[in-house]
Amino acid sequence: MSTVSQEVKNIIDESPFLSEMLIRDIVSFSNLAFEMKPKIEERLNKNVNQPAIVMALRRYADELKAEDNRKEKIKINYELSMKTNIYDVNLQRNELSLKMLNRLYECVQLEKGDFLNVSLGTFEMSIAISDKYQAVLKELIKDEVVLNEFADLVAINIAFSGNFVETPGLVYLAVRRLAFENINVIEILSTMNVLTFVVERSESMRAYEVLQSFLLDTTA
Repeated sequence: MSTVSQEVKNIIDESPFLSEMLIRDIVSFSNLAFEMKPKIEERLNKNVNQPAIVMALRRYADELKAEDNRKEKIKINYELSMKTNIYDVNLQRNELSLKMLNRLYECVQLEKGDFLNVSLGTFEMSIAISDKYQAVLKELIKDEVVLNEFADLVAINIAFSGNFVETPGLVYLAVRRLAFENINVIEILSTMNVLTFVVERSESMRAYEVLQSFLLDTTA
């Protein structure tokens, strides 16, 4: 049979934001207990005292902090950089759109620092490209079904050297930190050694600072 403490843990674990707030000591136990009380009572099918929820929250917060302190620093090096003026378009994938990619690659000068990333899904494809090629790309896709498009974006690149691929949870932790700071990520691009977050220009500096802080906290 479930208990108040177990249900408190379940609710916290369902939300990475609540976990983050408990670890950082930026939430009122009393206010949070008040918000959680109806859900806990519904799950337990009985009335629950708010002080019991507060006590369970305090205990679980201590557990989360202790677990966070025990985490070893990740032994990887990294380089953080930004690429501005990115255009991003999301299309329906078909045979013609795939053939178009060859012509696109012929135009882009990657050796001169141009940006191009193509993500292929089962039914869709996304193209993020330096916006100086926006007119070229629009001409190439004029007969395609465009699902979404964004201009004036910034790509924040984290180039890793070390055990990035074999380090579980690193991408999740980075995304969680950005989400906690209410930063909207348009695209997440990844290779074996590079992780890229594409965001709106208005949020780019804040996203850069958040990721820099996250990497300093996480890596050694």
